[in-house]
Amino acid sequence: MGKASPTMRSQREKLFSAMSDNASLRAFLSQRVVTPAGIRAAAVLVEGGRIRDVVSPSRLPPAAEIRDFGSVAILPGLVDSHVHINEPGRTEWEGFHTATRAAAAGGYTFLVDMPLNCLPATTDVAALEAKREAARGECRVDWAAWGGVVAHNQQEIEALAAAGARGFKCFLIHPGIDGFTMVNEQQLRAALPHVARTGLPLLVHAELAGPVEAATAQLAGSDWAEYSTYLQSRPEEAELLAIRWLLSLCREYRFRLHIVHLSASQALVDLRAARSEGLPVSVETCPHYLHLAAEAIPRGATQCKCAPPIRSRENCDALWQGLRDGVIDLVATDHSPCPPAMKLLDRGDFRAAWGGIASLSVALSILWTEASRRQFSLVEIARWMGSAPAALAGCHDQKGRIAAGCDADLVIFDPEAEFVVTKEQLHYRHPISPYLGEKLRGVVKATYLRGTPVFLEGDFPGPPIGREYRP
Repeated sequence: MGKASPTMRSQREKLFSAMSDNASLRAFLSQRVVTPAGIRAAAVLVEGGRIRDVVSPSRLPPAAEIRDFGSVAILPGLVDSHVHINEPGRTEWEGFHTATRAAAAGGYTFLVDMPLNCLPATTDVAALEAKREAARGECRVDWAAWGGVVAHNQQEIEALAAAGARGFKCFLIHPGIDGFTMVNEQQLRAALPHVARTGLPLLVHAELAGPVEAATAQLAGSDWAEYSTYLQSRPEEAELLAIRWLLSLCREYRFRLHIVHLSASQALVDLRAARSEGLPVSVETCPHYLHLAAEAIPRGATQCKCAPPIRSRENCDALWQGLRDGVIDLVATDHSPCPPAMKLLDRGDFRAAWGGIASLSVALSILWTEASRRQFSLVEIARWMGSAPAALAGCHDQKGRIAAGCDADLVIFDPEAEFVVTKEQLHYRHPISPYLGEKLRGVVKATYLRGTPVFLEGDFPGPPIGREYRP
């Protein structure tokens, strides 16, 4: 992808200037506007950075400046409630500038940053303030932060909530990085009354260490360049037992429980029963669990390593059924980048390589490629990647929907177009991806944050205007 010519840049700047005039009434018109009530021909009326109304094309106000996208769809700006931005402290892995640029290119207008991988980890108010300072002036899209629950910060939890953290994240197994500790039963029980009092969700990496350690011990002498070895080391039992235990704690303490990156379809039975019981539990899965399959991962392809692991094609199909049935609420990326050397691509060592998949710029296309094959519509996409994660993060009054009163966060998306993934299209700091060379369906043409273009025709016009969401 080459640089734009001076003429092209001039045209884009003129369009940016025209489309970012928040004082005027503008109408974003399409035959396919994706609203909570369905897809319809409509005009999204935008004024002052907010959606004033959604009307039929015949009711366009005469004073409105019209931007007609024809049959190309307009979706709500996507919300990713599971992103590792890594700044401050590990900006060489990823930072606010690069992560939010990739997000804008992928149709995301709001990110919620995980509390680990940055230094210091977001486990107290001082660390949250350091994150805010790092983000200042760097963000192409809006953002917020999760706080962390670690071994000994129980007394910090309510202060973090008061300071603006949108909820909390904890691990039941070593997170693979220093600076953020897992919690044992005693530590978690000490934290849960504080979490429950905030009314905010606790997001849990639901794998128990015991089954993982036992499985790994059985693999002594195995070939760790084979993906099947890594898969055996993270058995479904580790997720299933963790989720059952968490549901019992949810029943006891009545806190809002959210299971992150569900990969084990066996757990869907227990989660469905918990919903029927009325427990306050929600669930996410990720694009890689819905698109990739263990059987197709080549030897040494450590770009596919994540935790929990990518499982079988049969498991993938069962996760899609969980989405169809409403047992799984949302899809988040778990965007977890690292420097290339940490992926050990030259050695292909699944045991030692960093576990994380970065996908902010292509997640919508990955999900749509699969969803469209399975007869889902853009309405489900908007719910899984917009309104549901916005509800989890407590920003659904402003984000994730095309509705009057919401921020004018819009994605211009061509669901029929196809493209082949190249490094130039990734936009995050290190262009490592299991999707390189793959043909995907659905192209983000433009992304608007509060009515202003932040991604347009392959470029990033204007200065960064993203800000922290503070209700």
